[in-house]
Amino acid sequence: MTGAAADRLTSGGSEPEPGDNGSGADSAEHADKQSRRSRLRGTLNRRRATGISRFAMRNWRIRTRLIALLLLPVMVALVLGGLRVQTSLENSRQLAQMKDLADLARKATNLANALQTERDISAGPLTARQDATDPEVVEARKNSDALSKAFNASADKFDELDLAGGKTLLLQVRKDLNQLTAARTNAYRNNDNIQATITSYDVMIKDLIDIIQDLAITSNSTELIKTTRALRQFSLAKEATSMQRALISAALARPGQPDLIASDETFGIRLQGNEDNALANFTAIYGEGEARAKRAQMSYNQLIADSDRFTKAVLNPNGIQQAESRSYKDWYDAASAKITAERNIETSLVDDLDGKAQALQSDADTEALINAALVAIVLIVAIAGAALMARSMVRSLTRLQTAAEDVAERRLPELVKTLSESDPQDVDVTVEPVGVDSADEIGHVAHAFDMVHREAVRLAAEQALLRGNINAMFTNLSRRSQGLIQRQLSLISELESREADPDQLASLFKLDHLATRMRRNGENLLVLAGEDPGRRWTRPV
Repeated sequence: MTGAAADRLTSGGSEPEPGDNGSGADSAEHADKQSRRSRLRGTLNRRRATGISRFAMRNWRIRTRLIALLLLPVMVALVLGGLRVQTSLENSRQLAQMKDLADLARKATNLANALQTERDISAGPLTARQDATDPEVVEARKNSDALSKAFNASADKFDELDLAGGKTLLLQVRKDLNQLTAARTNAYRNNDNIQATITSYDVMIKDLIDIIQDLAITSNSTELIKTTRALRQFSLAKEATSMQRALISAALARPGQPDLIASDETFGIRLQGNEDNALANFTAIYGEGEARAKRAQMSYNQLIADSDRFTKAVLNPNGIQQAESRSYKDWYDAASAKITAERNIETSLVDDLDGKAQALQSDADTEALINAALVAIVLIVAIAGAALMARSMVRSLTRLQTAAEDVAERRLPELVKTLSESDPQDVDVTVEPVGVDSADEIGHVAHAFDMVHREAVRLAAEQALLRGNINAMFTNLSRRSQGLIQRQLSLISELESREADPDQLASLFKLDHLATRMRRNGENLLVLAGEDPGRRWTRPV
């Protein structure tokens, strides 16, 4: 038996068949790649599944955390902005309710002026002869009744408004106005107590004067309160002037001769002081320059000056007997010049109140719109800015995540495979950095990941180079051993061919067999080193 025959007997079916082209290696490589991906993704799933709820805050996605972080301040800003807008709208609504205030003020001052006229014009006829059928008295009362209905109609609108205490104030005014019939019945019946009739009308008139300021106070508008306070003070001054007209008219119309009892004289003097105080308060509230401009039409008026002079002369102890003789009609006409001028100023103040109410409502509407727009703009800018920053962070994190997964699943395994199949010195081991170059923490993490990637590639290249050196050692050792073994087999074969002794021939066969096994070990070293062993099985076993 030759060495080749022994080799065939010992190596037998361990050689690959001719038809094998290595296709199983590709399928194994694909399966290995799928296995790596499954392990990578499974690691995260196992971390999430190890008793940790996905609703736990630390397991939230970055996008969810950013939304949650932004949601709280946005909600707080929205609530605070909404409260500010609501306050502006509430102020606008109250001022819109106050749009009828000027109309009510106009109706109230008209009714108060009508009651003043009725009281003053009735003083002469009723004191002289208790003649309630006097045409001027009848006309004055008819005018008061018509204006009272107009006032009640305007006051009905305020009954429907949401003004704290407004209904109570209007109810009191209406209750006092119901005393008008009794005041007319008892008007000027006692010539020794003229002030009783005057004050009975004065209660209703002052209610009408006060109601405008009281309703304005419920609106919490300082501008309206200031305007109505000035209007009230001037109306009180006008009422004091009107009561003096009524008092002197009744005194001049007294049967027998003009006269005033001491209490009525004192009452008249007090009315003069009330008039001066009210005008001083009006000037202080309205402003000296503005008040002087309003009262300019009363300056240098001879009729008003004569009326004031006669009033001061009469309202003194026994002054009515010492003053010039006048009829109550002449006095009423002379005193009416001042009251007419004051009535014009009062109407101007009501017009100012109307304009102020409209301007304040317009300003409140504008403020509400501006506040709503500012809140909306701030929220939009805040949300847009936060969205841009969140988008930048999420994009950087997504890019980092994608690059890390690509390195772990594709680039690094492929490079390791290439290094294992090729000469490491011929392989490009340059690491492409992650596309995140920001200076924030995400950029630092990306830089650290690039460093880890470079270190992994370096280690893989060193391992490949080490394997190559070891393979070269195996190859060199195997080649040198094979040369010696081949020479040994040739020598044994030559000895076998010349040996006739069966015992010696059997020993040579054993020696041949051992040499063949040594050659196979050398070929195994070549296979481990990745080299071709050189011998192929050319025929079926």
